[in-house]
Amino acid sequence: MKKIGWLFLVLFVTVSSVFGQSDEKEQEAIEATIKLYFDGMMERDRGKLDQAFDPSARLIGYRGEKFTVTPYEEWASGTAAGTTKRDPEDFDNKLLDIEIKGYTAVAKTELFWPEFYYYDYLTLVKRDGYWKIVHKTWYEEKR
Repeated sequence: MKKIGWLFLVLFVTVSSVFGQSDEKEQEAIEATIKLYFDGMMERDRGKLDQAFDPSARLIGYRGEKFTVTPYEEWASGTAAGTTKRDPEDFDNKLLDIEIKGYTAVAKTELFWPEFYYYDYLTLVKRDGYWKIVHKTWYEEKR
């Protein structure tokens, strides 16, 4: 009976360790995707945005009192085409939380920009081995 108990304990610890490492790797991969999103916006780098977002993504939120739904292509083109240089010292982009369930995840971010605070809720899906943002819901608050 003792041998069965030890065998069960060893099996449990091994399985827990493997799944724990897997969750940690997934967390790191999602953090890398969010970093591509942040960097893509700051640098106006379409390539980084394309790495972070699924082409079918939608961005939904309010600009002031106006409800907006923006296809990813339209948003990314506009973001990348901007001419204003962004000084990273003027911006504070934070990843606050990630919740992962299987091949889906939700991330909560805060972006404190010179004129606005943005609160983003990002839905991610793992496809073909990569985490991609498939939906962004945001709230904008004037500073």
